[in-house]
Order: sequence, then structure tokens, then C-alpha cells
Amino acid sequence: MRLRWIGFLGLASLLMAGRTVDSRKLPAPHIQAKMICVDCHQKEKPTSAAIPDEACMVCHGDYPAMKALTKNVPHNPHDSPHDPVPCTECHRQHLPPVVQCEECHPTWPYKIK
Repeated sequence: MRLRWIGFLGLASLLMAGRTVDSRKLPAPHIQAKMICVDCHQKEKPTSAAIPDEACMVCHGDYPAMKALTKNVPHNPHDSPHDPVPCTECHRQHLPPVVQCEECHPTWPYKIK
């Protein structure tokens, strides 16, 4: 009976392993939403799969929605002459964010949420 119970726990943990989130690599809202790799990468086991903007837009809205959301930000990063800039150019989920605008415009202080 004990071996059967251990086998059941092992199987349950294997099934749940596919739905775990590495909290050190994702922002808190993504963890709270119980998002997993396939939600953004659109692959079950991504190796270096790029994330299409459409995956971000499912929850965050399209470019006009993001432009409207950040309309009061000086030098609105979502309303630039360089549009469309891929979301992941600045919002990198497994690494700290990067403000691409500051590479050419160092006097524009941004803080990415």
C-alpha cells in the first residue's frame, strides 16, 4: 500500500511539474496569473523561442491600447516614430528590462514596470 501511495505522489508531482512557474524569472503578475512557458513562447518546451508580440497582446492589448495606457508618460515609449518596436526589445521577462530609447536618448529617464 505504501509503495502504491508513493507511486501516486510521484505521478501527481510529474503531472504538476508542467504547470510550475520559476518565480525568480517572471514578474509577479505573471506568476499570480499562473502563466507557464507555452503561454508566451507558444511552445511547450522552448529553448530559445522568440515571443511574438501577439502573445503579449492577448493580455496587455495591442499597440494603440498600450499607447493610450502610457499617454501621460513624457516621451511616450509606445508612441514613438520607431513604431512598431517589438515588446521584448524592452520588456525581457527572464532578464532585467532594458530601455532601448535611452541608447539614443540618454536624457529620457524611464522606469519599466
